[in-house]
Amino acid sequence: MQALSNQQRLHLVNTQQLYENHIAAYRHARDHAYGMRWKTVRDIEYLFRERDRRGNGKLLGRRSSETEQILSAFLAGKARAQERLAAIRLQLDEQARLNKALRLARVPRVVARILRELEEHGVGNAFTVMGTQAMYGYEAAGGVQFLLELLASGDVDLLYDARKKITLVSSRLDGEGLLGLLKKADRTFELVRKRGFRAANAGQFMVDFIVAPRSMRESEPITFSSDDLVASEVPGLQWLINSPKLEIVAVDEDGQAVPLRVPDPRAFALHKAWLSQQLTREPLKKPRDLAQARAVAQLVSEHMPHLTFPDALSSLHGDVRAMSELLGIQS
Repeated sequence: MQALSNQQRLHLVNTQQLYENHIAAYRHARDHAYGMRWKTVRDIEYLFRERDRRGNGKLLGRRSSETEQILSAFLAGKARAQERLAAIRLQLDEQARLNKALRLARVPRVVARILRELEEHGVGNAFTVMGTQAMYGYEAAGGVQFLLELLASGDVDLLYDARKKITLVSSRLDGEGLLGLLKKADRTFELVRKRGFRAANAGQFMVDFIVAPRSMRESEPITFSSDDLVASEVPGLQWLINSPKLEIVAVDEDGQAVPLRVPDPRAFALHKAWLSQQLTREPLKKPRDLAQARAVAQLVSEHMPHLTFPDALSSLHGDVRAMSELLGIQS
């Protein structure tokens, strides 16, 4: 790995702060997204507040000086929110040009678009980026860049926290499910197999929708709409879903900010090391798993001294704790 220069660190921090401001402005503008208008019901005008793209909403009262003031305040607030959002987006675009010039552009474009959609729909905290793509988050957190050979990947794994209410996530996805969100990021995404856990775009970049194994009493499939992806249970993730999460803003191939929610880097390193020792793991993947595990463990040791492996090891099961020796970690 290579440490970022002081100039790169400065602009990465600027990008992270701008994105936090952008998300706050975006959500404020989204509060005004569906509008407010007059609606006639039985020859009487009412102030109507739309709640979704289908025109559903709520009547706020008959037309009066009070409801006219409510409408005026809403329209003025909407204009201010849109103006603020537009100004911050201009700043992000200018920062993106600087980021590219400083060679901070890292996260694959399609991954970044998906993650921004999740965040903007208010469901980013329900999904954790797993696998190789998570390493971009560790780069941004530790102020380094890994060798590109460790980062090349044609897919992203989205681990869903099944403890979150499916109905709430579904409503925030506008009832179109995870596939609908993927299509907003790239309209060429389609299911690889009906009622399957994987979608792919025209460039054959794949998104896997996964969950940790559940109890036998939880037999209902996890999906957010009809004809949507259906989550696949992946062995070995039970403890990972409970591990701390790292939320960080990185930079994508276009220089734009992208939010990443990833497992604690210590948990990632130990899990990758554990994967490299599994008999059922594809032989071609095992050496890369171990190389990624060692790279992230080294990052933690050298650039994240506030994170100690003994603290992480105490909450993990024996098979995973045993990986500390493989990574040269003192437990």
